[in-house]
Amino acid sequence: MKTNLTHLPQTKQDQLKALTAIVLEKVPAEMIILFGSYARGDWVEDYQEKYEYVSDFDILIITKDKNSAKQVKKSRELDKELMANDNITRTSIIYHSIGFVNDKIERNYYFFVDILKEGVLLFDSGKFSLSDPKNLNPAQRIEKSTEEFEHWFESANNFLEAFEFFLQKGENKITYYNNAAFELHQATERYYAAILLVFTDYKPRIHDIEILGNQVGKLHPEFVTVFPMKTAEEERLFILLKKAYIDARYNKNYKIEKAELEYLGSRVAFLKELTERICRERIAQFTLDKSHQSE
Repeated sequence: MKTNLTHLPQTKQDQLKALTAIVLEKVPAEMIILFGSYARGDWVEDYQEKYEYVSDFDILIITKDKNSAKQVKKSRELDKELMANDNITRTSIIYHSIGFVNDKIERNYYFFVDILKEGVLLFDSGKFSLSDPKNLNPAQRIEKSTEEFEHWFESANNFLEAFEFFLQKGENKITYYNNAAFELHQATERYYAAILLVFTDYKPRIHDIEILGNQVGKLHPEFVTVFPMKTAEEERLFILLKKAYIDARYNKNYKIEKAELEYLGSRVAFLKELTERICRERIAQFTLDKSHQSE
């Protein structure tokens, strides 16, 4: 694992040093690791007419045990601190214990193996060390990614069908629209799960489709276009879907109209198309890589 940031511009290096200091003030971190595009050196800052695609800092914080990781994540104190800091690039953080991370590395979960290979160690308490991965079997990677894709894609499709059912039922009983919104949220979450598991073999245990969507957008630029946010109306509609996981079931004041559902349904249908095409392309690339290794 790398230990320096010399491949990054000085401004980014300074931001990461400031970020590390903030983390250490707020969190009992044993290791702080930069991974993803800034670790690899292929980050993007692309501003288009219809959307902007700007890479986040991706940070893995390793704690001494599972309880510490849970408590840090639950408090969200660090997340709030970083969100309020306009001088640091937007940051996505995952928290795991050293035992969890080493187990995944030893079992060749390629999300964590890639972090081990490509990551930059920003801080190390020196109390723990990372494991070595076993030899990766390309055939097992193809098999696992195919199984994960088929499971989550089918599950998402089922929720999308349920959305369409409740959307039609809402013509006679408007409260069905809330059911439709929840089903659509679940379809979205599951398409994102399929993508993440195919590309990284890792899916965080969250239901926040904004966070999941941000992670998916880093894997392929087409996913950024699923929910455009260029206007206040587009943002409002996405928030309606984001809140549907809880509010559509438990908040009596949650309301969503047919036209809003039809718009959101069209965006999720587009997500479905992208998910199938891009995930199958990714699995085909695994197959190609395997054939090259056997030559």
